[in-house]
Amino acid sequence: MHTIYTDRHHGHATDDLVIDGQPIEYLETPARAEAILAAVRAAQLGPIAPPTDYGLAPILAVHDADFVTYLRTAYAQGAAYFGEPRPVIAGRDDVTSERAPHCPEDFPGRRDYYTYDYEDPILELTWDAAYWSAQCALTAANLVCNGNGGRTTNGVCAAYALCRPPGHHAMPDQYGGFCYLNNVAIAARYLQADGPVAILDLDYHHGNGTQAIFYADPAALFCSLHADPEWIYPFFWGRADERGTGVGLGLNHNWPLPLHIDDTAYLAVLDEALGVIKDFAPRYLLVSLGLDAAEGDLIGKFRITTDGFREIGWRVAALGLPTVIVQEGGYRIETLGDNAVAFLKAFEA
Repeated sequence: MHTIYTDRHHGHATDDLVIDGQPIEYLETPARAEAILAAVRAAQLGPIAPPTDYGLAPILAVHDADFVTYLRTAYAQGAAYFGEPRPVIAGRDDVTSERAPHCPEDFPGRRDYYTYDYEDPILELTWDAAYWSAQCALTAANLVCNGNGGRTTNGVCAAYALCRPPGHHAMPDQYGGFCYLNNVAIAARYLQADGPVAILDLDYHHGNGTQAIFYADPAALFCSLHADPEWIYPFFWGRADERGTGVGLGLNHNWPLPLHIDDTAYLAVLDEALGVIKDFAPRYLLVSLGLDAAEGDLIGKFRITTDGFREIGWRVAALGLPTVIVQEGGYRIETLGDNAVAFLKAFEA
């Protein structure tokens, strides 16, 4: 299986984050991607290649142009406003679904307008890292679209985008949840030129950004297994009665799950989601691979074991669909690589 990776994610240097003179412990760090990369190399899963640059057009097919401009210029805007370069971070102290009706003209207003979260810094090279993360997903999608990715034992084409920053919380015009550009949505929109797509989100947290992007799209099925938002981020999205709207009604499926769910119970729900995908009969499948569902994760409270991820990989691969696998969350460095490889090797086999 081809893995698409770039070391430009290091520009989003959250491991050295200092805000107002105070060092901040931030769990979404460069070490996450490096741990997975090392495990993929050790397992000899296949070629590891850099992304191709597909430009801004595929990003603008998903994200609002003014939002993209803000992400590209926010760090410079903040430096001009504060009189010194510093991380740009929202002025609020919680997650919110409320928003001003129009984008304010002042910088603090714009800063809060383009995020629904409070803890996602924009650093000097955050845009560069997010841009190339999206290009990783697009490159994997192009490999699969052209049949040039790795082949599973039953001949299905698949590729893995080792994306960082992750993406599934990014809305059309807001960022949050460690996510700036929605990598899986950008890849899915790109593939829609060739037929309908299904997106299976396996992250511990609901993929609210992906849901928002495709909520009224009749050519995209979204299925998400995640912790119940009654208790867990992103709080305002991810309930079972969110089913899509307009011509997309019935194509949004959420399975909010209880905390501490184990392999057996999780796999039973996964089978239900896989049945929905099979009935939809998409041309392509995209998987938001969140490894924060793992037992012992620093944020997640599920109990999915490495064997569980292996079985998930088997069952998803059994759909027999050309598949783009896009990396999302996962924060326990010690087990990230093992769990990623378990899923990928099982999928390939």
